[in-house]
Amino acid sequence: MASEVPKKVGIIGGGQLAWMMGQAASTLGIKLVIQTPQVDDPAIALTHPLSTIDPVPVLAPVNDGAATAQLAHRCQLITFENEFVNLIQLQQLEQSGVCFRPSLNALNPLLDKYKQRSFLDKIGLPVPRFCPLHPYHWSLIRKSRTSAELREITTAHGDFPFSLTFPLVLKTRCHGYDGQGTFIISDLSTLQTLGLQFQNTPLLVEEFVPFVQELAIIAARDLDGHIKVYPLVETQQVNQVCHRVIAPAVVDQSILQQCHRIAHTILHQLEYVGIMGIELFLTSQGNVLINEIAPRTHNSGHFTLDACKTSQFEQHLRAISGLPLGSIDLTCDAAVMINLLGYEQNNDQYEVQRQAIAQLPGAFVWWYGKSQSRPGRKLGHVTVKLTTPNSLIRQTALETAMEVENLWRTH
Repeated sequence: MASEVPKKVGIIGGGQLAWMMGQAASTLGIKLVIQTPQVDDPAIALTHPLSTIDPVPVLAPVNDGAATAQLAHRCQLITFENEFVNLIQLQQLEQSGVCFRPSLNALNPLLDKYKQRSFLDKIGLPVPRFCPLHPYHWSLIRKSRTSAELREITTAHGDFPFSLTFPLVLKTRCHGYDGQGTFIISDLSTLQTLGLQFQNTPLLVEEFVPFVQELAIIAARDLDGHIKVYPLVETQQVNQVCHRVIAPAVVDQSILQQCHRIAHTILHQLEYVGIMGIELFLTSQGNVLINEIAPRTHNSGHFTLDACKTSQFEQHLRAISGLPLGSIDLTCDAAVMINLLGYEQNNDQYEVQRQAIAQLPGAFVWWYGKSQSRPGRKLGHVTVKLTTPNSLIRQTALETAMEVENLWRTH
């Protein structure tokens, strides 16, 4: 365990996740220094009486290693708001003594989705069947004239671990988020068209999982290897973008045990320090498959800000700073988090809608201060604490979410 809590922590990334971490830092006596490209990014542009974000950021792209070297001179350790970093440049800094948490060794197998899938498969955790797509794979796909022919070719070809049948999932291996870079493909022509569109981009193809529920779990591991796992949640996605999170997820105990085993295994195998978000699929047979891992605070954990004794943001700072992990208990029967997603091109701050939502019993509105709205963009979120018996959690959460969403789209 670290003998002294750092006074200053560097954050690579200046979006809403860094902003919310700034508010958590105040309770721990830690100051944050941000590396981000724009002065209007949320962590810099938004002020808050409880925030301890240094008003002088390192203004540079998050993958600028030279800028991260400047950041390192102003803090005792560095952590991450996002995963769009240049590991090679950061490794040079690490060799010179810069402390990163989570470590770069822990991040290395996670930033490329193919490497992530391969790591999880190697340590025996359940994932959808997958395959990287190389140029010779695309030559087989392009010469297929029908879906049946594609299935026959990929069944016979030794480099495909599974036959390509529709629907299937195509992903860019790096830099995808909020549905960007993920495509559910239903026919051959669409696959061939996307292959031309992304011909210079490393891609991964996966079997489509006909899940019955999407789940997520937020877990933290500290410097001594202690782990705490937040309540399992159900997430509801539209076009691969999270719309709602229900906490806790209403699942059998066996499902909960599978999810906890997955979280503990990943964190221990990587000797990970900090918060991690793990997205999961639940199948009709009661099996849990890993969808994706986010090595940072995560949208599915935003409910912890208002509905848990310790938020995911404070927990992350505790873990990386050598402090004991905080309680992960809910402070209510249940909660539902609703993302306030852009649905139009606009510069409006939607104050009328936000005020109306804030009047709902148990509602907490978080607004990220972004200057522009566009369809699908995360502009803020709302958490509503619920008082309800276990048997009604899901029904009550969905009814509450619909009420919030109706107010959000009311002009």
